[in-house]
Amino acid sequence: MEPVSKCFDGPAASGSTSVIVTTVLATITLLSFTRYALWPSSKPKVIPGPLATYLPRLSQDELKKVTYHPDYYPGARNVATPYGNIRVYEFGPEDGRKVLFIHGISTTCMTLQDIARPLAEKGCRVMLFDLFGRGYTDAPGDLEYDTRLWVTQILLVLASSKLPWTGDKGLHVVGYSLGGGIAANFAATFPHMVETLILLAPAGVIRPENIGRASRLIFTSGIIPERLLGLLTKWRLKQPIDKAVSKKRKPSAVRALEKSLVGEDKESFIDAAEQEAVDPNEEGPAALEATPFERTVESVVHWTLDHHEGFVPAFMSTIRFAPLMDQHSYWRQLARRKPGTTAVLLGRHDQLIQKDDYVEDALPLLGGEDNVFWRVVPGAHNFPFTNGPEALECIYEFWGMEG
Repeated sequence: MEPVSKCFDGPAASGSTSVIVTTVLATITLLSFTRYALWPSSKPKVIPGPLATYLPRLSQDELKKVTYHPDYYPGARNVATPYGNIRVYEFGPEDGRKVLFIHGISTTCMTLQDIARPLAEKGCRVMLFDLFGRGYTDAPGDLEYDTRLWVTQILLVLASSKLPWTGDKGLHVVGYSLGGGIAANFAATFPHMVETLILLAPAGVIRPENIGRASRLIFTSGIIPERLLGLLTKWRLKQPIDKAVSKKRKPSAVRALEKSLVGEDKESFIDAAEQEAVDPNEEGPAALEATPFERTVESVVHWTLDHHEGFVPAFMSTIRFAPLMDQHSYWRQLARRKPGTTAVLLGRHDQLIQKDDYVEDALPLLGGEDNVFWRVVPGAHNFPFTNGPEALECIYEFWGMEG
């Protein structure tokens, strides 16, 4: 031990010790700061949306120019809840068929206008709302965005109406994409309440291999710090997020950056986020020019990214916990529904909710062809707002209504 002790006796040894101690302290400080910055230890209970944070700063002229206006539909109201404010729209004849709409993962309820508005004109009482963290609805900051949260939100929305929506066969539910997965689980949980269930390109039993192991690992393992993952997710969603919107390949510079993040031969989490939100880019018969409304939807996604601080955390938590995959137990319960009261509409060119997979996987869960109204309509994953009239005709057929 004597030679070792002598190493710390002289002036040189003292200098070395000082350098070591300083380095250790600096490293600990840096690690602590990094952990605080990238892995936040606490989260706010509610992250307010644009109604509270952005719109109050606008003049009347500026407010008129907002694409997704807070009064986009008639009958707008704010529903104050312990989870934050929920923006709800309810309109149409009070004695009409009650129809609740649930939208998708990265958009707002505006995407269902081509179905909701005509149904109201046909005499239905329709209700739409922005999911937590989307549009004008606040985002719970300390909860998982799983079936429990979504079912609770639906009940809060229904209870906010002056009309009875929750009795026996009280309503009809139309769910699109993520909203389809939510609607399926809600109908399985409250079978007596839902008279008919209409699923438009529904999530719920997406095959895991269609998303990719890389995306599931990155979004669920925590290997990427939360704030860094949020920044990268926001950056990627700022790019054109769907060929149905952009109708062209991503710029080579973007692709090169993505490859540099995860390796050339691996799917990046940014690609996975794109697939969770909308259809991936594709060539072929589905590659048509974007419609003006598709451009509008894209601009509203960008607007939400800029002005809703809760959107990205809500989006990431939705990917982790929402009913996108592995919901077979809920779907089996739907097979018990009265034959002819469940409808599934799929897009012919949908690359996320693939029609062949759903025929093989979902149709048997729902009780087979004799139990389910099953149609394939023109369009890709976003067919409810690119081919709304065709989808609407299927709904009329399902309900036995004249178009």
